[in-house]
Amino acid sequence: MVDTATITFRTDPQVKRQAKELYESMGLDLSTALNMFLRQSLTDNGMPFRATRESQLNVEARRQADTREGAAFSSVDDLMKDLMDA
Repeated sequence: MVDTATITFRTDPQVKRQAKELYESMGLDLSTALNMFLRQSLTDNGMPFRATRESQLNVEARRQADTREGAAFSSVDDLMKDLMDA
């Protein structure tokens, strides 16, 4: 059996609840997420990466690109006009 140590720290109950919900939506529990943070801190010799969920806007854009849905443009000028109007 692997030896483990317990770390206890205080945080706001709302922060704990929100973090728990966030990490559960990523398939992680708080213990695993905190261990990832600590291990990456050691690897980076400082504050680690910023792990985030992909935004729903990005997921939808990728889906549209994969299925060839969405707007089509006959010229770069038309595309640029659409982008500038957004």
